[in-house]
Amino acid sequence: MIATAIPMKEAFAAVRTSEDFGYRLRDFLDRFQDNPVLSLIAEEPAGLSERLNDRGVADAYLAATAAWLANRNHLPVPQWAKRDSRALEVPWFAANSHKLRMLLLQDSPTEFRIRNLFVSADALSRA
Repeated sequence: MIATAIPMKEAFAAVRTSEDFGYRLRDFLDRFQDNPVLSLIAEEPAGLSERLNDRGVADAYLAATAAWLANRNHLPVPQWAKRDSRALEVPWFAANSHKLRMLLLQDSPTEFRIRNLFVSADALSRA
C-alpha cells in the first residue's frame, strides 16, 4: 500500500531539528517518487532558518529540491523556489575536507549550485 503524499509545505511545517529535517526530506522524496505531481511542491514551505539556526541552509535546500524534482519530472519550477531569498550568500558544502569540496563543486546539480549549495550528484537519489 502506497502512503499518501503530503505537500512540501505541510511536510516541513513542524520541523524543529536538522535530524528531523533530514528524515522528513527522505520521506518526502520517497512519496514524491510514487506520485510526482506539481501540487506537492507548488506552495512555499515556511522558513526554517530561525528554528534550525542554520543560516538558511534548509530553506535553500528545499528550494533546490523543489527545482530538481520539477526539472526531473518535466514540471514547472515553482516561483517560490526561484526567489533570491532561497539562495545562500555564503557557500555551503556537504563535506569538510578540501578534496571533497572540490569534488562537490564539480558534481553538484545545477539546482543546488545556483543556490550556493554544494552536494553530491546523487544527494536526492532514493533507492
